[in-house]
Amino acid sequence: MIPQETQNKTTCAWVVFSGEADLLWLKTFRPGFRHCFVVLNDGQHWITLDPLSHYTDIKVHDGVPMAFDLPLWLADQGRAVVPAVINVAKKPAPWAVFSCVEAVKRVLGLHRIFIFTPWQLYRHLTKHYSPVSSSLYECSSSEQGKQGDAQTNLKGDYAWEV
Repeated sequence: MIPQETQNKTTCAWVVFSGEADLLWLKTFRPGFRHCFVVLNDGQHWITLDPLSHYTDIKVHDGVPMAFDLPLWLADQGRAVVPAVINVAKKPAPWAVFSCVEAVKRVLGLHRIFIFTPWQLYRHLTKHYSPVSSSLYECSSSEQGKQGDAQTNLKGDYAWEV
């Protein structure tokens, strides 16, 4: 049984997009959007969930102080970082091929069946939230990180469509 004080805490989430690709076929995806993972903050720990092709890397970063702005640091490293809301859905998620995008969608409770690529997920999230460009270690509600319209390039999902 989960203690009541733990159930009421807000878990903040950010989706991180990367252009790194170890698999050859991922190089067909849009540069900068070939992989994605989730950064979570439960108010006490920074947690990363990185779904890789051979395993899912889950880390609780105990050595990282809470005052450290991990999403901003990742953005400063050249990654696109977008805040997201975790929706606890009552209905099961639709069947889908397991990928980094699908793993992130499951963490967020996002049941959009036509989001397959990291770029499509980025476009969906930036319709609601702006990418991290300044300190964003503030999340308290479903309006988490909402900063108006985001700059997005609405060209295609694949590298050759850029």
